[in-house]
Amino acid sequence: MLHAFLLILVGLAGDPEHGELFHKWGGELAEAAGKLGVPADHVVYLADQPGEGERASGKATVEEIGRTFDRFAKLATADDAVYVVLIGHGSYDGKTAKFNLPGPDISAADFNTQFRKLPTKQIVFVDTTSASGPFVNELSAPGRVIITATRNGAENFSTLFGGYFVDALTGDEADADKNRRVTMLEAFQFAKAAVQRAYDKEGLLSTEHAVLDDNGDKVGSPDPSTTGAADGKVAALLAIGSAADAASLPTDPKLRALVLEQRDLEHRVESLRLLKESMDPAKYQSELEKLVTDLALKTREIRSLEGAK
Repeated sequence: MLHAFLLILVGLAGDPEHGELFHKWGGELAEAAGKLGVPADHVVYLADQPGEGERASGKATVEEIGRTFDRFAKLATADDAVYVVLIGHGSYDGKTAKFNLPGPDISAADFNTQFRKLPTKQIVFVDTTSASGPFVNELSAPGRVIITATRNGAENFSTLFGGYFVDALTGDEADADKNRRVTMLEAFQFAKAAVQRAYDKEGLLSTEHAVLDDNGDKVGSPDPSTTGAADGKVAALLAIGSAADAASLPTDPKLRALVLEQRDLEHRVESLRLLKESMDPAKYQSELEKLVTDLALKTREIRSLEGAK
């Protein structure tokens, strides 16, 4: 079964106004994780200044980030996925892009070191900050979805992307296919479109251009999709969780067991689709057909039992 682990990092803001906004986004995402069915011990929220009443579990420092990855490495399995979302301010000196933290900043190379600890086959890295584009080139690899708010390090103004990306994950407007599950591709497309509308409304030229890479070629796509584009196919399969997973289970023991089996089959289909590129086509098709058939039969069994009540 594919389980999600989520690390939310809110870094330095530069001024109180931005800081308040960044903490709001981080808190909303942390709260939403529970509503999406992510277990509480799978969510870590670190902030630059965790205050009283703050949902953050610790301070966003290089050392605490390293401890979090050590913990995830022990808890996660190969079939799980780790999500990392950066909110705050980024910088680029012409050679290295960094995410600004209290104390030493953290670079893409530093994140690569942390990623190598993980046993998971899937990692999703979302950098919503300014000057985040260079992270694509450094972190891109098979089994990774890399999303950045900017296409390069020169786009160093504060970005709007983070707020809209969090909106995508905490609401239902970005759920294009209405399956109660917002994928990384849906969240990206929603946030990117919302950013452009915001600039257009003010009659300004956009100073941020988000990109997504999920094929490991170190080149981010501004318009990823499931058809035609180089990127988007893996991102279209990955979601932090779903409203359906978080929904309360039936009280009837038999029906409850069937629903849990249904969810497990759904996650197995999801995991299999992520492995498609590395499998023999005939084996993939055979296993997919079996899982889809089992899922259909399980759904029919649930509906029959519900109808009998």
